[in-house]
Amino acid sequence: MSQPASSYHGADDQYGSPDDGRYDDPAYEHPEPHSPIAGYDERYPSNLTRLLRRGPASGNDGKAARRSYTLGHGGWEVRIGPVAFWICVGTLVIMAAWSAVTATYFAFHDDVLARLIARQAAMQFAYEDRIADMRAQVDRVTSRQLLDQEQFEQRLTQLAKREAALEARTSSLGALTGPTITGAIRPPTRSLAPREPAAAPKPSPINDTTVPPVPAEGEARLMSGGVASALARIEASLDQVAAEQALSLNAVDADYDSKLKRIRGVFAELGIRAPRRATTEAAGGPFVPYRLAPGAGAFERQVHHVTLERAQADQLAHEMAALPIRPPVRGELDITSGFGVRIDPFLNRPAMHTGIDFRGAIGEPVHATASGTVTVAGWSGGYGRMVEIDHGNGLSTRYGHLSEIEVKVGQTVKIGQMIGRLGSTGRSTGPHLHYETRINGEAVDPDRFLRAGMRLGMIR
Repeated sequence: MSQPASSYHGADDQYGSPDDGRYDDPAYEHPEPHSPIAGYDERYPSNLTRLLRRGPASGNDGKAARRSYTLGHGGWEVRIGPVAFWICVGTLVIMAAWSAVTATYFAFHDDVLARLIARQAAMQFAYEDRIADMRAQVDRVTSRQLLDQEQFEQRLTQLAKREAALEARTSSLGALTGPTITGAIRPPTRSLAPREPAAAPKPSPINDTTVPPVPAEGEARLMSGGVASALARIEASLDQVAAEQALSLNAVDADYDSKLKRIRGVFAELGIRAPRRATTEAAGGPFVPYRLAPGAGAFERQVHHVTLERAQADQLAHEMAALPIRPPVRGELDITSGFGVRIDPFLNRPAMHTGIDFRGAIGEPVHATASGTVTVAGWSGGYGRMVEIDHGNGLSTRYGHLSEIEVKVGQTVKIGQMIGRLGSTGRSTGPHLHYETRINGEAVDPDRFLRAGMRLGMIR
């Protein structure tokens, strides 16, 4: 059973209206119906309703009410603090944004996938193009390395051939500068004792100038890019060897040329032709013409020329062995009487002296001035004990007044061989050697031959 509203509200109720007596007047009509809350309160007069309708009891409650947010619906009111309110609002915003993003993703899913696939394909194509470029670069580098290696091998082959050619040139120069017959008074003799190898001259010792083996660090430098410089150094070394060989060959050529001129000058001064080698010497063999190899260079042509000069010098040296250009006695020559007109020591009248008298001690050795064959070995008139040697080509020598004779008729003698001892036999006033030189049986001045021998430098 509901109660009248006037009986519920008191005069001091803050939610009620001032009691002006209009509610007690039966003739008063309400201008508007009651609010639902009033009806609810009439139906459910409870303490909760009084609490909801009652305002804050104190000033702090009013401030809290002003800071809070009130939500109402159907007579219900809920107050929410600002922190909780903004948490709820943020949560709603985040959920809304997530929903929007999810919706957008599902809406544009295919386009995103298509763009990603296209981007991945573009990146793949770019990588493939880059790999192709790198492979092309690698191929170019490999081709260049192969080409460089081929050129390096070709240069090495050329350098090896050139080194072999220089070795051959060194052998040729060694053969050209080998010992030759010079017609000295003391030729080399055979000995059963082993001889030490003579130190042959090295015009161009290629073995001494060849580039030494490259050490390990040298190989590293070569492999790291110093191949060209190493080859250049080797080539420069070979050039130096070739230059030294050319200088040596020029020196040998000049030496043989000078020797030939001197020997030919001796024959011209003596007024005789160069004699041909005797056929009685032990020599022979098949005839093989000496020709210059086709396509030979300047060095080979010069070697050919020097070889011919050497052969001619060797031939003339053998022929010089038959020229009486060496003195018959050793040591200092003491000439007491020269060739030509003189006063005879016995008759004290002018006479022709056909030789040269060399004073010496009795028993002093007398040597052959040239190779030949003994034709006279005994007493011969005013010569006393005399030896005559035929040197061939019309040349002969006589050795008179000997005290002893050491050879026999028909015996072959060599240059410098002792044929007797100095004495004073025959028509002589004291110990001396009477020495004569004859051409076709005619006496000539022996001093011409002795001076020629001195100019040739063959007297030792």
